[in-house]
Amino acid sequence: MTRKRMTQIFPFLLPLRQKQRKLFFYLGMRLDKNTYAERKQARPLSCQVCKTEALMINEGSGFPLKYQYNKVHNLKLAAKKIDGLLIRPGETFSFWKAAKDADRDTPYLDGLSLVNGKIQAEYGGGLCQLSNLLYYLFLHTPLTITERHGHGTEAIPPAEETLSGMDATVAEGWLDLKAKNETTHTFQIEIRFTEEKILGRILSDSPKQFDFHLYNAQVRYTRENGKIYEYSRLCRKRISCSTGEEKDEILCDNRCIIAYPLPAGTEIEERG
Repeated sequence: MTRKRMTQIFPFLLPLRQKQRKLFFYLGMRLDKNTYAERKQARPLSCQVCKTEALMINEGSGFPLKYQYNKVHNLKLAAKKIDGLLIRPGETFSFWKAAKDADRDTPYLDGLSLVNGKIQAEYGGGLCQLSNLLYYLFLHTPLTITERHGHGTEAIPPAEETLSGMDATVAEGWLDLKAKNETTHTFQIEIRFTEEKILGRILSDSPKQFDFHLYNAQVRYTRENGKIYEYSRLCRKRISCSTGEEKDEILCDNRCIIAYPLPAGTEIEERG
């Protein structure tokens, strides 16, 4: 039997616990010797490194659409804090350092979040779409990922073209997304919105030196104690823009519970 946390036994303690976690979370950043990116610049840097986009409304999620529109509201609040941020040589980007207090003047709304393996409405829910987008962008730059957390459970089937291990969940006070600039060049985050999509770009003060291609080296499924698990390895090919030289890199190994039906015929390894 799994031991219950104190806040599960006494739910009224949860707000106090959250405040405590956030206090120590940000105190830890002040003491960890990293220099965090804080300076913003309205004028875009001259060179585009990479870009991506994503639909914000998933009408086939099976959940009330109001939470999808609430998510869009939340994304725009957080993005306003991050858009234009410079990551200069030696600096570290932190999602929560950059997005801190984005709801100070205008509150977040309840959006959908994955909590303890279940999707539920939560204050500020949906910000993982922004952290996912940023993670994808960072992986197409020379920035070094220093903190990233995958979801422990995948509850909604991904789009067909989505690679496994491409998510980066965030939870203020608990989980962050961080990337350090160990190069001699400055990078800048740009985030824009259309009616249907969120658009992201990474810009730089110098032409890009590499192209990056992401791929899964392996994806396999197991059944363990009645649950389906996905194991995957995310890799990338680094291609020099000047010489064409290629180098393969292992980025991360991922393990998560699959809480949706897999396609018929998917091979599943049986384990005890």
